[in-house]
Amino acid sequence: MRELWRLARGGVLLTVWAMAAGWPAGRLARRLRADGWQPLCRGAWAVPGKEVDWRVRARALQLLRPDLVCSHRTAAALHRIELLRDPVAAEDGGGRRGGENAPAVLEFASRRGGGKDGIRVHVTSRLTDGDCGQRRGLRVTTPVRTVGDLIRAAGGREAAVVVADSALSRRQVGALRRPPLVRAEELAAELAVPHRTGGPAARRWLPLAVPGCGSPAETVARLRLGDAGLRPETQPALRTVAGLVLHPDFHFRDAGLVVEIEGFAYHGSRAAHERDVRRFNELQNCPGVRRVLRFTAREVFDHPDRMTATVRTALAALA
Repeated sequence: MRELWRLARGGVLLTVWAMAAGWPAGRLARRLRADGWQPLCRGAWAVPGKEVDWRVRARALQLLRPDLVCSHRTAAALHRIELLRDPVAAEDGGGRRGGENAPAVLEFASRRGGGKDGIRVHVTSRLTDGDCGQRRGLRVTTPVRTVGDLIRAAGGREAAVVVADSALSRRQVGALRRPPLVRAEELAAELAVPHRTGGPAARRWLPLAVPGCGSPAETVARLRLGDAGLRPETQPALRTVAGLVLHPDFHFRDAGLVVEIEGFAYHGSRAAHERDVRRFNELQNCPGVRRVLRFTAREVFDHPDRMTATVRTALAALA
């Protein structure tokens, strides 16, 4: 038992390591099962009692195949880049542990294919050493390459801009805050690399990104407002009568209308509720602000027309 534990790396044991140490294949499998080792995929086991999550599975797969590099949605989870995939759950923090939205399917980049065991392999001949790094013990595409891959593969404007906004901005992701991950010029250079599928559409969507945006719901709200011909200032600096500087999500300055998008992940506690009430009152008291509208993430995603109609009605009333 202890000999097998000594062979494990990061809580993962490959059967080839145990067999190289002299364990016969048949006896090894019986011993591992009897001692409570947990099968991860063919040829890899987790030590007894270890909490097995997607990161452990990814580590096992990379030990089995050193050519695999975490990419796309798996890399996004490692870098804490938010996606549009499950917008309301993302806003609610649903199912996330440690501030991460676990990827439904592990995705890797490699120069050769062979995806199996519930993984997806993106075959690429253009993945350079500069495109790769280490994150939490896993080989992973860099933030800028990850964002470029996600935008090129997004298949739609909103999904692409949500990814770009998230990476360009300082964000609260779950319980953790992280700094911006990429600069706009880095991302533009990545999307300018020729001969990559999805590049032309990605380059059209990039100018729609806004560094400083606060959440996927805010990104979608901004795009939907723009579709309706409404183009407020985003994250402007407003100063209260006491001198406190606030940055509301949207501000129609001429009308004196502020619009706030409220996601449950950042607002779903007693302390957060008290903070929200205080902020709402402070926004109401900013010089030039005549009205404040608040919308939930679910309203943004499920009822965008109702949101834009409410904003139009408020603007008309304030005109």
